[in-house]
Amino acid sequence: MNGTMVEKKDPNIDTLNTAISTLIEISVNPSTPRNIKKDLTDLIAELKKSNSPVPVRAANAISALDEISQDPNMPSYVRVTLWQAVSALERIREKE
Repeated sequence: MNGTMVEKKDPNIDTLNTAISTLIEISVNPSTPRNIKKDLTDLIAELKKSNSPVPVRAANAISALDEISQDPNMPSYVRVTLWQAVSALERIREKE
């Protein structure tokens, strides 16, 4: 895989790439707390792996993002942006 996106293989990939892009934006934002950046970087790496179907990766990411969004140190605008990524991932899960 190259760049920041996963390769195109099925119709859910565009939606997955949208979610990954959103998470990357949050992870490179200087005002995002360090612990959240690390969690997001790990999550992005998991989303890019093609060792499981896209809907499974999306469902796992939704669970992880729910946990991450509970962090009391998270700025509110970061939380809202995380919810945008969750919304995209939910669309993937609903298709399957």
